[in-house]
Amino acid sequence: MVLTKLNRRQFLILSGGSAAAVLLSQCDTSRSQENAVSSSSNSNNSNSPSQSVYTSSNGLLELDLEARLSSVSLGSQTAQLLTYNGQIPAPRLEAQPGDKVRIRFTNNLDEPTNLHFHGLHIPFTGNADNIFLNIESGETFTYEFDIPTNHQAGTFWYHPHRHGLVAKQLFGGLAGLFVIRGELDEIPEIQAAQEEFLVLQDFALDESGNLLDEAQLALMTGREGDIITINGQTQPQLTIPQNGWVRWRIVNASPSRFYRLSLEGHPFNVIATDGGAVAKPIPQSEVLLTPGERVEVLVQGTAEAKDYRLVNLPYNRGRMGMMGGGRMGGGRMGGGMMGGGRMGGNPSDEAPTTLATVRYQDAVATESVSLPTQLADVPELPEPNQVRQFQLNHGMSPGMGMVFLINGKPFEGDRVDTQVRLNTVEDWEIVNTGMMDHPFHVHGNAFQVISRNNTPERDRAWKDTVLVKTGETVRIRMPFRDYTGKTVYHCHILDHEDLGMMGSLLIEA
Repeated sequence: MVLTKLNRRQFLILSGGSAAAVLLSQCDTSRSQENAVSSSSNSNNSNSPSQSVYTSSNGLLELDLEARLSSVSLGSQTAQLLTYNGQIPAPRLEAQPGDKVRIRFTNNLDEPTNLHFHGLHIPFTGNADNIFLNIESGETFTYEFDIPTNHQAGTFWYHPHRHGLVAKQLFGGLAGLFVIRGELDEIPEIQAAQEEFLVLQDFALDESGNLLDEAQLALMTGREGDIITINGQTQPQLTIPQNGWVRWRIVNASPSRFYRLSLEGHPFNVIATDGGAVAKPIPQSEVLLTPGERVEVLVQGTAEAKDYRLVNLPYNRGRMGMMGGGRMGGGRMGGGMMGGGRMGGNPSDEAPTTLATVRYQDAVATESVSLPTQLADVPELPEPNQVRQFQLNHGMSPGMGMVFLINGKPFEGDRVDTQVRLNTVEDWEIVNTGMMDHPFHVHGNAFQVISRNNTPERDRAWKDTVLVKTGETVRIRMPFRDYTGKTVYHCHILDHEDLGMMGSLLIEA
């Protein structure tokens, strides 16, 4: 198992044995691969790079996917980033309920990796969403699984999840959308909206365009970069049809950064969260996305035709006193106490940041557009069979240094922390007694947020990642359906996960 630890100068990523043996599949070279089509994520911006989109055909989504170091254009400079198929963000994958997915994955990084299909309700053993796989450098592995016929339509994504290297590899650029098409897409008002995919990522580069060494990053608070991109672009231009609607499908693919999004002069109408559609549109002036979360919003172009800023508002996600580590703001070499850096802060709590400029185009007749009144049936879950409590904190561990803990324990790959029964419903109370906010993520099983500090949640929705603020107790209700086996739950500030804030979940028949 890989352990990650902090000594008195910096965190050290230690190499070790794999959590599970690699399962290799032989590929039949006669199989045909679905061709990628070139599609611009910002279709009205001539400076937008093309993005490969792989779409299922005749019930099969099939492709080759390669992880490698690539030279890519990032803002005004050329950067050496970790990529899938040489792209930032990675190719978008689109399937429908009932489809088979077959991905021939080759690891051409110089270290082990694997794939996690974040938010998909698929098996988490074998060659499906198995984060215990250890795919070594130079190896090829075939992922193959079926999308359930009753799977929710939604915006999901894929990224590496090799414990000890998760934050490093995601921060290097390895992230892509995985879209399940379905009933939400067939609502006439949704179909009429202009659809855009916004992948939010941040990067930290040196003067030569290489990824910064981890000794220069704030691992304790969670690494953040001073370059923020949407679909691999810095401050791109987005468009909204005048009088019409745009549907933004947004994913926070950063390992640590929180995005508190606001669009000048325009409210957001939330139509879906992590696990799919909400019951009806929810108007909000801003949207907070913690690492791993997704949201779908409708925005109408009804204000004065001029440029508007999409901004990331300040958010303080907590501090660790003088033990933060990392860079001093946008500088290259900070001077903190333990690990060098920002004295425990994080850049995202400093000032608003412009992420993109939004401009009107192509006026639409006002009578032809409207906001849907009903989106989906989000059922109320039955009372739980059991209630459990999970405490999030940090501390020193003998032989490991500074670690992040769930119920007083750092992660151990060969230990089972929580055992549940298939076809039961449980309430989990997530209690944050630490000094930083933690987004809590469960693999393979969507849940509903029931309450925060005993105050009932206003809107019912399916989630797989939930923010638990410092001092807060969040109660979630989760059904365990369809699949048995071992998976995990963890903080989605991925340095915290790598540093121990993860537990194993065993679902038994």
